[in-house]
Amino acid sequence: MSSPHTTHDAKTYCATLIGCGKMGSAMMTSWLDNGLVSRVDVVDPSPLATHLSNDPRVHYYPSYQEDMPDADILVLAVKPQILKEASQKIANNISSKTVLLSIAAGQRLSTLESIFGSNQPIIRTMPNTPAAIGKGISVSVGNKYVTSAQKETADTLLRASGEHKWIEDERLMDAVTALSGSGPAYVFHFIEALANAGKKLGLDADLSMSLARQTVIGSSALAEHDGDVSAETLRENVTSPGGTTQAALETLMDGRFQTILDEALNAAKKRSQELS
Repeated sequence: MSSPHTTHDAKTYCATLIGCGKMGSAMMTSWLDNGLVSRVDVVDPSPLATHLSNDPRVHYYPSYQEDMPDADILVLAVKPQILKEASQKIANNISSKTVLLSIAAGQRLSTLESIFGSNQPIIRTMPNTPAAIGKGISVSVGNKYVTSAQKETADTLLRASGEHKWIEDERLMDAVTALSGSGPAYVFHFIEALANAGKKLGLDADLSMSLARQTVIGSSALAEHDGDVSAETLRENVTSPGGTTQAALETLMDGRFQTILDEALNAAKKRSQELS
């Protein structure tokens, strides 16, 4: 991008979003709702949802335009399989003052540096889908060219969607992807499995699903409310000696469940490594 940076208020930013699928649109919605952006340029072949396209801060392009204004941050929110192709189309027009933020799973900083140049400030981030309602968590790692001000920009925009953590060792990102990036799907499957177990005890399908779903929702809310209390203590608070919960936990905690989770996360980590 060759044009001057668009001016903005001290607490707002100019952003470019390459790809506006579920995660990209969730991130942008959080920026707009929290008044963090003065302008967002969106590049995606698919038309935007009405509530986004009608916002005067949003400027939509079905394909990348070389005369788009420079941004404080450019977010690559495309699928890992097309990240290189999408990046190559824009690489020659990105200002060195723009920090790139990629949310593509498995795609290394070195891959992006090989496309955009070794001195381009780049951040690799793994968000998760609860970001759509401001309850997500994302983890980031930056290359050595990211300034403290650029880290602050990324931190501000990512915290609009939930919690945000920084790590120094990029090799940990595959484990982050396996745990929190893919983690919501594990929780949803647990709800399915819990409801199926209830059905086998004689509950009708709708009631069993309602009980399973709300139990997970309520327990998650309690874990958030009592944020200083460990998960172990929260579990113990529900467990009366010799009671029904203890009887269930003696089976659930016999090691098989932990082994399954270990195997599941290792499979996700391996796939993240393969995507690179």
